[in-house]
Amino acid sequence: MTDFLQADFDVRLEWGAQAVEHLAAKADCIVIIDVMSFSTCVSVANERGGVIFPYPWKDASAQQYAAERNAQCAQFDRRFQGPGFTLSPCSLQEMATGTRLVLPSPNGSALTFKAKIHNAAIFTACLRNLNATARACEKYQRILVIPAGEKWPDNSLRPALEDLVAAGGLISRLQNRRWSAEARAAKAVYQNLTLQELADCGSARELIRRGFSADVTLCLQEDVSDFACQLQGEFFTAVS
Repeated sequence: MTDFLQADFDVRLEWGAQAVEHLAAKADCIVIIDVMSFSTCVSVANERGGVIFPYPWKDASAQQYAAERNAQCAQFDRRFQGPGFTLSPCSLQEMATGTRLVLPSPNGSALTFKAKIHNAAIFTACLRNLNATARACEKYQRILVIPAGEKWPDNSLRPALEDLVAAGGLISRLQNRRWSAEARAAKAVYQNLTLQELADCGSARELIRRGFSADVTLCLQEDVSDFACQLQGEFFTAVS
């Protein structure tokens, strides 16, 4: 397996849970990217002074996990229209400072939960905070960028273009580094695809079909936040 660890490079890229399992132990800094929508949700919430507890399962255990941490639990159904929060970034735009929210997600949140056993700084990033995240990562030598991807119906990994583009955007901002070939490939995708074109990717089309076009618009905003999102113990909070 050593051929696949990208160990000769400062900036490495690999997808999903396998990246955490095989590459995270040798990283000083891990950046998990789930643009639509976990990472964007965290960015929106942290920018407003909220903290986000990642949790991998959408079941009763999430509500128990929230209660034990004096936090709210996000509604599992994104279509939920009542008061409260969901995995829709737009639902978090009016979050009050100090809100503590458990946000279950099978992709970005699950990867964070899996990664925190390793001795590395953990960030989550999206298009809206690429510059801020790059600044936060500058002091680390071995950086592992993990595009989360999505799931096919059989629960296998579906590489998500929006996550690859955001990963490439972050990598392009990590200058004077030794990039792996995988990292360079993501950078090339970012440099050759516009946000307008990205709005036609599968994940965006799915959300638009389901009535969440406003979420797509929010997720595709680039560098509108001055804050990176770093895991501090069990929760993500804003760092500048």
